[in-house]
Amino acid sequence: MNNSWKDSIYLQREELARKLHEPLANLAAQCAPAWGEREQLRDILAGHFASIPHCTSLYCVGTDGIQISDSIGRAGHQPEHFGRDRSERPYMKEEIPSWGFLLSDAYISVNGQRPSLTALQAVCTDSGTAGYLGADFDLCDLPVTSELYDEPDDWRQVKGDPAIRGTLFQQSRAESLMDSHKEWISILEELLTQRAVFQCQIFFSSSQATIWTVDDPFRYRILDHEALSDPDICLVYPPRPYPADATIRQSDIGRILGTMQSLRLADPIIYLRTASINIFNGMISLKFSCDGSHYMPYREFLEKDTSFWF
Repeated sequence: MNNSWKDSIYLQREELARKLHEPLANLAAQCAPAWGEREQLRDILAGHFASIPHCTSLYCVGTDGIQISDSIGRAGHQPEHFGRDRSERPYMKEEIPSWGFLLSDAYISVNGQRPSLTALQAVCTDSGTAGYLGADFDLCDLPVTSELYDEPDDWRQVKGDPAIRGTLFQQSRAESLMDSHKEWISILEELLTQRAVFQCQIFFSSSQATIWTVDDPFRYRILDHEALSDPDICLVYPPRPYPADATIRQSDIGRILGTMQSLRLADPIIYLRTASINIFNGMISLKFSCDGSHYMPYREFLEKDTSFWF
């Protein structure tokens, strides 16, 4: 089974917690005898800062969220944070598990406005939990240990702007230049099947398309109506074999484009405004005049005729 983005986050956090729990627990045990002694805590944190991998800041807080030590960072100790009230920070509002270690959800830091997270390790004395050892981390410093998730290939529908849906029946499709000419279908089919274009986004109302090529995948190119009605545009893009690892069959590209045109013209009220094709993930996206968006596998898209949509 392919991992979702939530699965990938879980695996990443699980690995990070495994690496941090033991060194933070060891450091918390050393802080316990000095709890309440500002200078002693500062020296302990400074002496063991390097033992916490990827850490940007260490500090101690009481159970009320008030910081009782200086912060120790990569540039040294930061006395201005002593007495800081952290009780309203997201990590202080999460429930600490019974084993005394919490890896918080990611949040945006106050000072740097950076995606960050915090690990809290309970500091225990003879009288119970005295407070917590806190360790802050900038997400850009953390290693990525889980594989990048795969985009799901099931049909998804996303509702758009309620204001647009509310006035849907007060509008009708205005004919665009693409609506009255069919050359764009043959041109885009040629580019997608013979000229190394792997992704194409079509804007029917403004009569233009944005394309990405295998030869230069990090830059998009915009084809306006003049380009989409002139077959000579194909000469600009060198011929390339259709990718063997493409999910969409080469022979289906023309059918997909023709079906998109049908969805554009079938109804004057509910009509296709934008659409996209990606030959590698095999997904089709559609956005209609009601501002609703659909993401679906291309085979499922081809199985549905216009009566399904209208």
